[in-house]
Amino acid sequence: MIRKRVRLLSIVLLMGLMLMSARLMQLQLFQTESFSKHKINLIEESVAQRTQQLVIDEGRGQFLDRDGKPLTFHEKNVLVLFPFLKRIEWPVEEVARIIHVTPEIIETKLESAKAPIVFGGKTPFQLSEEQMNEINGLKIQGVFAVTRKFKNEQIPASQLIGITGENTEVFHERYPDKVKGVHQKIGVTGMQEIFDEWLISEEQSKLIYHVDAIGGPLFGADVKYLAPANPFYPLNIKTTIDQEMQVALEEVADAYNIEKGGLLLVDIENSTILANVSRPSMNQSNPFGGGAENYMLKVLAPGSVFKTVVAAAAMEEGIVDESRLFNCDEDIYGKPAEKPHGMINIKSSIAASCNRTFADLATELVEKEPNTLEEYAAKLGLLGDIAWTGDVFHYEDFSQLQVSKGRVFVSDDERKDRNYIAQTGIGQREVRVTPLGLVNMMATIARGGEKYMVRAATSIDYQNGTSMFSFPQKKIEGEKISPFTAMKLQQYLRGVVNSPEGTAPYLDTALYKIAGKTGTAQTGKKQGGKELYNKWFAGYFPFDEPKYALVAVNMDVLIGEGGIYPIFKDSVDAVYKLDHE
Repeated sequence: MIRKRVRLLSIVLLMGLMLMSARLMQLQLFQTESFSKHKINLIEESVAQRTQQLVIDEGRGQFLDRDGKPLTFHEKNVLVLFPFLKRIEWPVEEVARIIHVTPEIIETKLESAKAPIVFGGKTPFQLSEEQMNEINGLKIQGVFAVTRKFKNEQIPASQLIGITGENTEVFHERYPDKVKGVHQKIGVTGMQEIFDEWLISEEQSKLIYHVDAIGGPLFGADVKYLAPANPFYPLNIKTTIDQEMQVALEEVADAYNIEKGGLLLVDIENSTILANVSRPSMNQSNPFGGGAENYMLKVLAPGSVFKTVVAAAAMEEGIVDESRLFNCDEDIYGKPAEKPHGMINIKSSIAASCNRTFADLATELVEKEPNTLEEYAAKLGLLGDIAWTGDVFHYEDFSQLQVSKGRVFVSDDERKDRNYIAQTGIGQREVRVTPLGLVNMMATIARGGEKYMVRAATSIDYQNGTSMFSFPQKKIEGEKISPFTAMKLQQYLRGVVNSPEGTAPYLDTALYKIAGKTGTAQTGKKQGGKELYNKWFAGYFPFDEPKYALVAVNMDVLIGEGGIYPIFKDSVDAVYKLDHE
């Protein structure tokens, strides 16, 4: 009996030892870099527990403007001090002399330090190159003058660039083969998410110091600098943003207190985004609390700007020319118009934004061919694949931007209802387009009908500035409007600004000559019992030699407030001044 018990106990002990050994092997041999369902890197966690470290560069790739200057960060030469200095004798007077402060100030900062500190805290003390060289020449362990990257508090085109965050689970879903996912930042929105695979960090640059359980030096006062072994990484994304124009248009948006809406500026020749302003502004400390949405890529009710599509379709289909007149004393239902214009032709109808003209034309077009309006919206670059799309390495149909899909009708039944068609022809009912689509339409007209995909990035670059992959300018496939129709539209859109019946004569005082179209769209929303509108102007300039296409929208405003013309004019004038500096 005793022998059986001893044998049973031995077996239990043996099994326990085997299980313990298996667990140790799992921890120390097999899953050291990817432990449990959470993919914990045990090596990194172990190092983190027994070190004090200061990150110099997170190692994530960055976004650059079109001139190669950083958008998302800035660099500063700073003084780094390690807390063990307060336990030892070191020439604090020498460092104080170099940076022109008293030794007591440095000692006070160190006294409360439990981890490495950047001297100056949230507003780091900026060192000159001479000061850096002199401090590092002293070779004091625990005292370093380094160039450190800091995230910009305000990032230009922040909604376009997007935000990052830590999510280990999502990281390992995206990159199951990567083991260094502890505290790894990933793209959550915008271009940060779209280009994430090229931006993720392989390794941080940091100063690291081994300590014992109470924070004392484990191997003496020996601080090491760790940096990525490959000097070509991380990769950077070279965007098309012009920082000066971006800042100038943001100032315009703020000057007019745009609470919701924004501005989008595109280079017509290269079909690139120069400035993307979306309001409300992003709160960098709590982006999802407000301002993370990029309204320039979201579908909105366009109002009368959509009449441009109806005019193009009617001219191309041969149902209108300048000899045909429309009764613009009537509204779309045949009742007296709120602003009568008499019997006028297509050119004057665009200038005066006569609803009756475009309601009649839309009805004729849709009854002739139900999908005509969608087809011409695509021919103008308003709908369809507007953002740059193509094959990039192993990605097929990689798109640079997350653009909402626009629409003209929701169902075929709507195409059979004359009232529905009439309202659609003036950009109401279910018509939804993006500001990106509208600015691309204006660029297409300015180019004489040529359609191009809009780019927000031109290349993926190595750290040394050479290109790993370039995004070439690409035409949008499919049919387009004729050069003659484009020329006529150019004349008509100029008339909106400079003709007697035009709706935007205020814009004729701008420093560049402007062509474009106004729009005031019902939103279906109310404030204090009063209806809210989206107010638009989409156009291009200079008229004689088109260089820029611009759209401005002020969303959810009362009819008597939020005027769009001063916003558009001041934006054009700001671009003019930058061009002529």
